[in-house]
Amino acid sequence: MRILYGVVGEGMGHATRSRVLLEELTREHEVHIVVSGRAQEYLSRSFQNVHGIWGLTLAYEGNSVKKWQTVLQNLQGAVTGWPRNIRQYFELVETFRPEVVVSDFETFSYLFAKAHRLPVISVDNMQIINRCSHEPGLLAGYEDAFEGTRAIVKGKLPGAFHYLITTFFYPPVRKERTTLAPSILRPEILAAKSEPGEHLLVYQTATTNTRLPEILQQSGLPCRIYGVRRQITEDQVEGNLTYRPFSEKGFIEDLRTARAVVAGGGYTLMSEAVYLHKPVLSIPVEGQFEQIINGLYLERLGYGMHARQLTGEALGEFLARVPQCQEALKGYVQEGNAKILAALREQLARAYEHRGHWRAEMAEQD
Repeated sequence: MRILYGVVGEGMGHATRSRVLLEELTREHEVHIVVSGRAQEYLSRSFQNVHGIWGLTLAYEGNSVKKWQTVLQNLQGAVTGWPRNIRQYFELVETFRPEVVVSDFETFSYLFAKAHRLPVISVDNMQIINRCSHEPGLLAGYEDAFEGTRAIVKGKLPGAFHYLITTFFYPPVRKERTTLAPSILRPEILAAKSEPGEHLLVYQTATTNTRLPEILQQSGLPCRIYGVRRQITEDQVEGNLTYRPFSEKGFIEDLRTARAVVAGGGYTLMSEAVYLHKPVLSIPVEGQFEQIINGLYLERLGYGMHARQLTGEALGEFLARVPQCQEALKGYVQEGNAKILAALREQLARAYEHRGHWRAEMAEQD
């Protein structure tokens, strides 16, 4: 079948996960990919028919999202971005004519599907916020953030044919047309053999946390730090701290041999750490509830700890919990990507078979 696959470009987690599914889909189907941001270059290295589009971005300061800067940044980007998207739209209509759409939280592909009354299969981790029930006790203190984020997630891809949600935690599903499946993992992670080590793997994208080195130095543990010094091309060693340039191979090596991980609340790294049985200290980006809920469930399951900010006290408490977390993680088992791939193939077959009925249903709703 002809599949249009949309990948949101904010952050690289969506692209790395989508690469796994696209490698399977492109063997069996004709696939065109629409993607924005840095993810375009990443996916273009592996696939043909990658169309660059403009997508929304977030503005950060320190470890928090700046709302007004985000609004201004996107208004400026829309001036040149929307005409580009319109060109891509007509090219896809004229030359490709998709039959089914798959969207990883991406809007352009979803709107294309709605305009042409095509079934949309949503594949991401975000919809768990809206399509599952969460205990009030878990959300205590975050109720407003939860409701605000749930409204945004609900409005992102409403009325999809089916929602495939990747996750390492399993709250009760509260909506139909929803399937929970284990996390999508890169082949490099599946091939990595977890081994015990002494170092902490530290991944921080906020370069303005000036207390980070001092806090890590006080731990006395060797720390391999990614993301803070983005321009370096070789290791920089300062006592027990080693700042490293990003290398996918080097990062996975440091992850599989780490004692534990200190990172934000991003789903991709967290799910990879859980798979490799590495405890995580999660410090979510302020203002991004989707990262907060990942950290809350991580702590609920005993796989790590959630903290609002990185402090010496928080790090010390986490390190004391590491043995307990390691024990809890022994119970996490995942058979590669078998379940999510089987679920996606099933829903694609159903969507293709019912696409005529779906057009009629959409027409009635109009």
